Amino acid sequence: MVFVTVQGNRSVELNEIGFAVSPPGGIVLPVNMFIWVKVAVVVFALSGVILSILGIQRLWGRRVWMGGLEGLIGLLLLAIAALMVAISINLYTYERLAHESTVAEVRFQGIGPQHFWAYLMFKNSAKILDLRGDEWQVDARVLKWHRAAVLIGLDTLYRLDRLSGRYRDLYQERTAPRTVYNLSEEPGLDLWMIVRRYARWIPWVDATYGSATYMPMVDGGSYTVSISSTGLLARPSNDIARNAVGKWP
Repeated sequence: MVFVTVQGNRSVELNEIGFAVSPPGGIVLPVNMFIWVKVAVVVFALSGVILSILGIQRLWGRRVWMGGLEGLIGLLLLAIAALMVAISINLYTYERLAHESTVAEVRFQGIGPQHFWAYLMFKNSAKILDLRGDEWQVDARVLKWHRAAVLIGLDTLYRLDRLSGRYRDLYQERTAPRTVYNLSEEPGLDLWMIVRRYARWIPWVDATYGSATYMPMVDGGSYTVSISSTGLLARPSNDIARNAVGKWP
């Protein structure tokens, strides 16, 4: 199994096997929104530090009630600041979605029966992955906000989750070697888990759902993967892939 990471101008090397020059990318939060998040973190953190220090001083001066209260409030503000940082770090693994966008390109090279190299390009990087099966599938996580949150600049968020090989035959799917690859990391606080577990306490979240699309693998076939508010969609991008889809049982 081989992994190749390509960034910046070096992506030209993969263009020779059919990838586009400028793959999509994005940031999770609008610039103004992100600035306010940073300001809030700084304010909470500084206030927490100041109140914690004052609380310690009052406790040292035997003013237990006031010192304890200030200390607890200070620790609470520091905890809120840390929570905001953890959530922001995890949000950066998602991409903004304002309309249908191309999120990945994938091209296949056959190396044996039901065995392919998958050249995957997404978010200004690329991977070469070993896939087995008759079809390929890509999965994504989608986080959709209520209209009130959209009005303040929060777009629908998505994150590519996995790439895997599929067998058309159900018996092979159960018994043959499986190949599944993770396409994202989980830094900071797991926002997906929190939103799904505590959905009733987060009213500005409209929906969280998984989306997947799959197509046949064929030597020389090339596909583009797009996403909209309704989920993922794969389309053949060359004649080899179009012919494979046309003959797909």
